[in-house]
Amino acid sequence: METCRLELKHVSKTFGEVKALEDVNFSLGQNEVVGLLGDNGAGKSTLIKILTGYHQPTSGEIFFNGKKVEHLSVPKVRELGLEAVYQERALAELQTVWQNIFMGRELSDRLGFLDIQRMKDETHRLMSQSMGFTSMAVSPESRVGKFSGGEKQGVAIVRALFFKADIIVLDEPTMGLSLKETAKLVSFVNEIKKAGKSAIFIDHNILHVYNVADRVVVLDRGRIAGEFITKHITLNTLMEKMVRVAETGTLN
Repeated sequence: METCRLELKHVSKTFGEVKALEDVNFSLGQNEVVGLLGDNGAGKSTLIKILTGYHQPTSGEIFFNGKKVEHLSVPKVRELGLEAVYQERALAELQTVWQNIFMGRELSDRLGFLDIQRMKDETHRLMSQSMGFTSMAVSPESRVGKFSGGEKQGVAIVRALFFKADIIVLDEPTMGLSLKETAKLVSFVNEIKKAGKSAIFIDHNILHVYNVADRVVVLDRGRIAGEFITKHITLNTLMEKMVRVAETGTLN
């Protein structure tokens, strides 16, 4: 049996009297996109903050590639191959594409000087080969502030791929995007799979998640309410189940 890239077993998180997560079992396979759905307050943000090292679970176990890990921190999570792509605000809009990709992790030559040409070349390779930036108007020298929302998300994904992320967490990536920009973002997420990576796609819009995810996990009131393989369930049926969960807290 293939080892999961990521697995949470019986993970709970409490803040004082509040149970943000309760007995959560969650897995992400090799070369898989898992959609994480749930209303506001369902626990999605807490789960992601645990995965990215910002919060420690109150109880439970976390495994990366079959190995148990403890005391996760943001740097440790990156070492383990997980990168989070947040909404486009995470980019420096006055900087170029290559400057954004290597910000804080610049490449140097043998003498310790910044290797600007190598950073530009790597950016061009990733943009054209990994993420399908085909427009001649978009280059490593382009300023990010001129990009559409979908293209900005693409730049953030390129950055994660360069730093050898095996798992890319997309946190509400379609927020504020037009339909056209959202379609571009979905194509970028498909490229993540083509690159042999895995992704967790958190979004408030069921349609966006359904179109790109292999599997959908529904979180409600801090617990896993359901899990569905998208090719085995229609979008309408999934929407009906989401409404039922929101109203009753159960799929039954």
